[in-house]
Amino acid sequence: MTHIVVIGAGAAGSMATIFAARGGARTTLLERTRDGGRKILISGGGRCNVLPLTVDESRFVTDSSANTLRKIVRSWPLDAQVRFFEDELGVPLVEEVESLKRFPASHKARDVRDALLARARRDGAEIRFDTLVTGFAPHGGGWRVTIDSAAPVDADAIIVATGGRRSPHRERRVGAARTRCARSCDAPDLSRAHPLTSNDAAFAALSGVSLTVTLTARDAMRQASWRGGFLFTHHGYSGPAALNVSHVVARSRLEGDRSARVTVQWTALGDAEWEVALRPHGARTVVGALRQEMPERLAQVLITAAHVDPTRTLAELRREERLRLVETLVRGTLPWSGDEGYKKAEVTGGGLDLAEVNPRTMESRRHPGLYVCGEVLDAFGPIGGYNFLWAWATGRAAGMAASASA
Repeated sequence: MTHIVVIGAGAAGSMATIFAARGGARTTLLERTRDGGRKILISGGGRCNVLPLTVDESRFVTDSSANTLRKIVRSWPLDAQVRFFEDELGVPLVEEVESLKRFPASHKARDVRDALLARARRDGAEIRFDTLVTGFAPHGGGWRVTIDSAAPVDADAIIVATGGRRSPHRERRVGAARTRCARSCDAPDLSRAHPLTSNDAAFAALSGVSLTVTLTARDAMRQASWRGGFLFTHHGYSGPAALNVSHVVARSRLEGDRSARVTVQWTALGDAEWEVALRPHGARTVVGALRQEMPERLAQVLITAAHVDPTRTLAELRREERLRLVETLVRGTLPWSGDEGYKKAEVTGGGLDLAEVNPRTMESRRHPGLYVCGEVLDAFGPIGGYNFLWAWATGRAAGMAASASA
């Protein structure tokens, strides 16, 4: 019987195992941890945001072909993924409209992880935990997977689903692939979706203040914008808005030019709306006007940054002061010094160029019998279920194709 080895029991690996096993292949899942699915367990604050409410393909980020990315995303549509979880895994999902996410009805991430592994076992897969893969290479017309302190495993095909590097203590283990399978898993990881750091003393004093903002990060090569929750921390900024534009800052920092500029629209009000809000209104002061739209502590900092006296009445506000204030409120600069890197990253970017795989099967174009899925590939989306959607779709495609081809 055809033997397929899947490396990594995360989201993509679990899904690949299910579809490889149900295709009739003898399937072995190798996982270095004692129980697998660690990212599933911590996602969504322990609730696991299984899928987004809707999919905007333009929100995915890749240095590869956007057309190839779209083909992969569309290979398993969102509604079909929802049906799979509810009908085949027995995990009913609920919609959280305010966050545009889908969660298991139980709001327990463990239920998602356990259902995936249980389905894989029911479909006939063998799962080996506490198994550290140290490498793999072509061998005898198939593949040989080497394992720390254990005999190697031979397979007709292998599926690499090792995920991205999310902390210094969780390195990807692809071993011989880096040397013997040129470029197959050799693109660098880029930490992404992590808090930004700042040395700005005024903003540091706002630690704990949260609100909804629109952040835009841009450098000479790329741009990202996101409206969502934003939190001042002791070291900088966090929240969905900061996390979802952080890859631009990270790339700018890693490429050495540090040219990325982050601007912020602090409220839903634009130029025209603020012009109206800052019109004279009795004895209302400048800080009083801003306090209607944002926390007072933030209002004080922004007014000071615009070099305006917060105690002045709106009637006393000069035109040039009003223009400076509106500019600060709508397109203010958010100073950054760096990011919190892999230790705090929600997901990693970078990875294998999508041109290196067949977008229908996830098979390496250079190394037949080698399939790649999930975060190992050069694509990621915003937090909120997009990266799980990518993992489910690419894992399914790899599992089905490996089983059928082998």
